[in-house]
Amino acid sequence: MPGSRIIALGHHQPAKVLTNHDLARLVDTSDEWIRQRTGIVTRRIAENETVTDLAASAAGKALAAAGLAPEEIDLVVVATCTAMDRCPSIGTQVAGRLGIPAAVGFDVNNGCAGFCTALATADHAVRAGAARYALVVGAERMSDVTDWTDRSTCVLLGDGAGAAILGPDTATAGRPGVGPVVWGSDPTKGHAVRLDDGWQPRFRQEGQTVYRWATTTLAPIAEEACRRAGLTPADLGAVVTHQANLRIIEALADRLGAGGAVVARDVVESGNTSAASVPLALAKLVERGEVPTGAPALLLGFGGGLSWAGQVVRCP
Repeated sequence: MPGSRIIALGHHQPAKVLTNHDLARLVDTSDEWIRQRTGIVTRRIAENETVTDLAASAAGKALAAAGLAPEEIDLVVVATCTAMDRCPSIGTQVAGRLGIPAAVGFDVNNGCAGFCTALATADHAVRAGAARYALVVGAERMSDVTDWTDRSTCVLLGDGAGAAILGPDTATAGRPGVGPVVWGSDPTKGHAVRLDDGWQPRFRQEGQTVYRWATTTLAPIAEEACRRAGLTPADLGAVVTHQANLRIIEALADRLGAGGAVVARDVVESGNTSAASVPLALAKLVERGEVPTGAPALLLGFGGGLSWAGQVVRCP
């Protein structure tokens, strides 16, 4: 059964930068307090851009980088938990914006694990012959669900989007371009990261619960994703986890033992962008040339649910 590979990436962030000092004028906090607990220095906030706008911009860049015509895309999957449009899906709206004429389009809501979940879904479609080329996007406007009076959560969140174009992996030997997914959830802890308040949702998080869960549960999941891809953590060129908190990212990387890998730390400048964080961070690493073409990168999304999804991919 043929596999798939990432052909190209794209990303987009709003122009408005919100600093820790800006937040200190809104709530009782400080730059020092935020940096010590989260590692975050800035985040981007959308003013006039919708989730569809963010997604379409990142997707358009990925499509252009792939050198494909819009009509070659068979599948569009958008991972988001902040879409205010229930129907039509953001996936079909993005297809319309890019002039993709007849692709199936839909959205995936798996919180911060959404992009890796969507990537696995698209990979399975390519493997099964249901699509040849797929567009996968993670896009969030977290500022819409931020409680700007809650100092424990408003300092975390930002807006943005990242996108990947998947196509058939034509390599006749070697590891697959998109490795087997490891995914699951622990719904008994689903309350720890959530959007509540019904039609006016607000982001809520039990920080200590999430930190303990992430730093004790995720390393074995990451190791299993490597094993299924035929690798060890020492073979990795990059580790790109959900950009939730710098302390979690660094603790996970240390426990994983991927000493030779570049560790994505985009949370410092972008904050927590939920389903957008993994593709946003990966696209930036590749754009800056910090990861060579073909290098294996571990992708691992985790969060609301509590859910997780991860796989090893070859960088374009």
